[in-house]
Amino acid sequence: MRDGRLIEDVRFRAVEVPLLEPFAIAGGAPSAARNVFVRVALRDGTVGYGEAAPFEAVSGETQAGTLAAAEAAARLLPGRDVAQWRALHAELRPRLAGAPAALCGIEQALFDALARHAGLPLVDLFGGRAGPLRTDVTIPAGDAEHARRSARRAAAEGFATLKVKTGAAGWESDVARLLAIRDAAPEAGLIVDANGGYTFDEARVFLAALSRAGVRLKLFEQPVPADRPERLRDLEAEFGVPVCADESVRSPADALRIAAMGGVSALNVKLMKFGVVDALDVLAIARSAGMTCMIGGMVETAASMSFSAALAEAMQPLCVYVDLDTPLFMPPGIIAGGLRYSGDAVTLPPAPGTGVDLEPWF
Repeated sequence: MRDGRLIEDVRFRAVEVPLLEPFAIAGGAPSAARNVFVRVALRDGTVGYGEAAPFEAVSGETQAGTLAAAEAAARLLPGRDVAQWRALHAELRPRLAGAPAALCGIEQALFDALARHAGLPLVDLFGGRAGPLRTDVTIPAGDAEHARRSARRAAAEGFATLKVKTGAAGWESDVARLLAIRDAAPEAGLIVDANGGYTFDEARVFLAALSRAGVRLKLFEQPVPADRPERLRDLEAEFGVPVCADESVRSPADALRIAAMGGVSALNVKLMKFGVVDALDVLAIARSAGMTCMIGGMVETAASMSFSAALAEAMQPLCVYVDLDTPLFMPPGIIAGGLRYSGDAVTLPPAPGTGVDLEPWF
């Protein structure tokens, strides 16, 4: 049994998936997902898949750098027991300290292979199904008319929560966009994500303007630069709007510091920032501190989003906010298997692992 769990082979494939519209945020607007697929095969023939999704505008990682780092680090894997994922993480993490997306892709493939070897859906490996997921959908940065059209379309498609990217063109423009969105989808819950694009003073006047206009936010994600997490706390205290730390949390140590500081409601647990094992630790820190979490991602296909969906479902009710929409920005049929969308409802197949099949890509 143990021999069948030993890793036989690790392969990588650089991929480029066009987006239906640029995924515009405060730091950039990629028009394609330039990612790396990962394939781990065990000696018993089980195959697991993962995805590394570098986002240069957010983390500085590139596809070429991710691929090179992953290929170098993966040399230690053949012959190792996939069930010993903590030990493997301890060896991989220092080798991939500057390439967390590469670490994530490899660890996803390891966990997927382990779940498939055991004949379990990945969600069961993480603790079992805890109820259906409902994702938000992102309105990328743009002008007010683009925001209005996007909000109207999202509401018609059944999305109850809209995540609005801001910080790219000034707070005044963003207020106008939020007003247009409210007019187009008055029943929608609103999350604003500035990706660190405001100064503290800009974030204050932005929130004050929304308050005067009667626009209420469910969550304000990373309004200020990553190196000032105390400002997240200050904004939440002043305006009473729940604030989420994203770019400020790139490790369990960062999560621990913010939890100890207090006053910040939520952490965004994007697997691409840490890898899978560190993400599990961040979730544990948040739960212990009485915080909530968002499960989000970079610009990922259904291969990685299916993994994150399994984790989000198993970790409810900790994961109050679900942001697993980037496959909706890609042409249909890119990935076989995995999660499915019906309006804002996200469902996972009962198949072992994530249910994703990346074999055609290899």
